[in-house]
Amino acid sequence: MKKSYLVIIVLILISFGLGAYFFPQMPDKMASHWNIKGEADGYMSKFWGLFLMPIISIGLLFLFILIPKIDPLKENIAKFRKYFDGFIVLIMVFLFYIYLLSIAWNLGKRFDMGQMMVPALGILFYYCGILIENAKRNWFIGIRTPWTLSNESVWDKTHKIGGRLFKIAGIIAFLGIFFPNYVLYFILVPVLLAAFYTITYSYFDYQKETKR
Repeated sequence: MKKSYLVIIVLILISFGLGAYFFPQMPDKMASHWNIKGEADGYMSKFWGLFLMPIISIGLLFLFILIPKIDPLKENIAKFRKYFDGFIVLIMVFLFYIYLLSIAWNLGKRFDMGQMMVPALGILFYYCGILIENAKRNWFIGIRTPWTLSNESVWDKTHKIGGRLFKIAGIIAFLGIFFPNYVLYFILVPVLLAAFYTITYSYFDYQKETKR
């Protein structure tokens, strides 16, 4: 078994263990969603509040295991598999972090949920940049537009640019720590701009390649 999968399984087991341990201490309705101001505005039963995230993690793990097996270009995924495995671990750690924040909040700890999410999202965006930079053409991972999937050169150039932009978006997201009233803008705007630019770039680069 891959070490990355072992780490994920341990995290999932710990999550279920924490859910069982804290179950008697949780309110019947647990806060499960927070608005832009970091205030709880959504609730669910304590069973789902404690066990939904571990269940989602199991589903995602099976999905991530399945993707390299069913992709028609699976041989290309093998070329950047270590970066993909790193992403799988990181996304699971990210979900575990959210899970711990949820438990802490429902135990009575009070903090700005948005601010607590900023560093985690910054790291996640930055690593997405690393993954994108190294991704080879496939059907599931990366900037998959009709133009990148149709031309390997367009794929490579788009992903080099996209990777840099997502790294920058990760760094900008970190800056949201210092501007709590505008944290959503620091998180969403750079990522949306990076996505829009790379999609547009892939189209125009494809047109240029086909003219050649």
